Amino acid sequence: QVQLVESGGGEVQAGGSLTLSCVVRGTIFSLNAMGWYRQVAGKERELVALRIEGGGVNYGDSAKGRFTISEDNARNTGYLQMSRLTPEDTAIYYCHADLSVLQGDQIYRFASWGQGTQVTVSS
Repeated sequence: QVQLVESGGGEVQAGGSLTLSCVVRGTIFSLNAMGWYRQVAGKERELVALRIEGGGVNYGDSAKGRFTISEDNARNTGYLQMSRLTPEDTAIYYCHADLSVLQGDQIYRFASWGQGTQVTVSS
């Protein structure tokens, strides 16, 4: 069974930095795309950063210039480096991945979400 496990959340003061990690646990055939989203209670989940299939990267407006998405393919791990954090960045951050697994001689593709990690930025 494949799972996404996030870590790295916590509390930081405004202006500080945090790096979130998302490990893909289990055997996969390929990691096609990976993204980070965040959600504040009572609001819709919003895109933070997304590495799309083929290597392109999209950032949400709030993340541009401050956050960087990256991956370590050897470790099936994705990262979100966040800098110049503000209280408005306080949210639960979720990792999302588009994965493929090999079962027998068939490749199955599916999407998965992590459990979320809380980021709190104090002023």
